[in-house]
Amino acid sequence: MSYFLGVDIGNTKSHALIADENGRCLGFGQAGPGSWEAIGWEAAQQVLHTIVNQALVQAEVDKAAIVGAGFGYAGYDWPEDRPGHVALIESLGLAKPRYALGNDTLVGLVAGAEEGWGVVVVAGTSNNCLGRDRQGREGRVTGMGSWFGEYGGAAEIVARATQAVAAAWTKRGPKTLLSDAFIAQAGAADVVDLLAGLVRTRYRLSAAAAPLVFDVAAQGDLVAQEIITWAGQELGSLAVGVIRQLNLADETFDVVLSGSLYKEGEPLITPMRQTIQAIAPGARLVRLEAPPVVGGVLLGMEQVGLDTAVIRQPLLHSLITDL
Repeated sequence: MSYFLGVDIGNTKSHALIADENGRCLGFGQAGPGSWEAIGWEAAQQVLHTIVNQALVQAEVDKAAIVGAGFGYAGYDWPEDRPGHVALIESLGLAKPRYALGNDTLVGLVAGAEEGWGVVVVAGTSNNCLGRDRQGREGRVTGMGSWFGEYGGAAEIVARATQAVAAAWTKRGPKTLLSDAFIAQAGAADVVDLLAGLVRTRYRLSAAAAPLVFDVAAQGDLVAQEIITWAGQELGSLAVGVIRQLNLADETFDVVLSGSLYKEGEPLITPMRQTIQAIAPGARLVRLEAPPVVGGVLLGMEQVGLDTAVIRQPLLHSLITDL
C-alpha cells in the first residue's frame, strides 16, 4: 500500500493529512501558524514536524511509506523563498518521496477545482489569486495586496470605506451611513474624533470591520454598495490577469472561491462573476468546501501518476466519515 502526505501551512493555522492510494484518509495533524513570515524559520520547522508526526501517529504509518507529498505554504511567494522551504521539507527525513511545493493558494485550487486545475481567488483579510492549466503551468498575481494594487479583501474594503467617510466629511463625496457605523465601531465621539483618532492611532478599523460595510450596503446605502461592487470587480480582475497568463479565456474551468469574505454572498460574487465571464464565458465560480490540505494529498498523488480525478470524491468522502 502506498501513502500520501498533504500539508497546508498558513499564517493562522496549519494542517497535515495522510491518505492511502485508494483515497482513504488515515491521519490528521493540526497546529497554529506555520509560515516563516509569521513565526520565523526555526518555529516553522517545529510546526511542520508537529503536524506531520501527529498525522503519522494517527494513521499508524511509518514516514518511510510516504511515496508522494504536496506542500502549500503561506510565505512561499518568490523564487528566493524556495531553498528555505525545501530545507523545511527535507528536515522531515522522509524517504525521498516525490513532492510538489507551492504557495498555499495552490492546495486550495487543487482541493476545490473538480479537474484539479483552473483558478483560485482568495478573499479573506486580504486577497490572492493563482491558476493552473491542464499542463500544470501556473499563473499568479503578486499576493501583496494594496502594495501592488491588488484589492478586494476585507482590509481593502475597510480602507476604501474609511476613505469614503473622509470624503463625506470634506464634502468631496456623498453622505454615507458608513460614517455612523464606523464611529460606533471605533467608539469615537463623532466623525472628527474618528478621523483624528485613526491618524493618531487612538482608534483602529481592522479587516474585522468589513461585515459592517456589507450591513450598511444591505440598508440601501449607495456608497457602501459601490464599495462592495468595486471589491467584487477587483477580485474578478485578479482572475482575469491569471486567465490571460494561462490563455484560459476559451476554456471551461472552475474558479474556486476561497476565504471567509465569500460568506457575504452575491453582492460580492455577482460583480466578480460578471468581470470574469466577460473574458472567459466558460468560467464556473465554485465555493471551496473541502479543507485545502486535501489538495496537498492530491498533489502528492499526482507526483506518482495516480488519476486524481478518480480518487477525489472517495478522498473527500473519507475525510468527512473517517476522521
